[in-house]
Amino acid sequence: MVAIYDVPADALIEAVAARLEDRIDEPEWVEFTKSGSGRELPPEQDDFWYVRSASLLRKVAQNEPIGIERLATEYGSKKRGSNRYVVRPGAHTSGSKKLIRSALQALEDEGLVTTAAGEGRRLSDEGEAFLSEVADEVFEDLDRPELERYA
Repeated sequence: MVAIYDVPADALIEAVAARLEDRIDEPEWVEFTKSGSGRELPPEQDDFWYVRSASLLRKVAQNEPIGIERLATEYGSKKRGSNRYVVRPGAHTSGSKKLIRSALQALEDEGLVTTAAGEGRRLSDEGEAFLSEVADEVFEDLDRPELERYA
């Protein structure tokens, strides 16, 4: 059995995002919203909603139980002054909590995440099975030249 820690994060997130396109619906407002107050423009990725949802699912699996506030801090960025050419150093701002909350609610409706009262979100048994299955597929698709020497 392969764990999510055994595969590269970017490959896992990409594979989970491809699977989530069939399972959850993207809200209409996603293409117009910024991913945080420190950003100037909305994301340009076509599949941003699914990639962010997959990333959130992975973060919940690694750090459960985890709340929206902590996730918003992790997805935050540095915000410069009102003008992008300001000399003073930037201050950290949090990511969009509505975006995170909506994605977690969609994952919760799908049965991949559960809410632990007063603690935050946890991965459900179905979510663990889903991530393990995708991690198995990603692990098999990895190029591992060091193993070919011994074959």
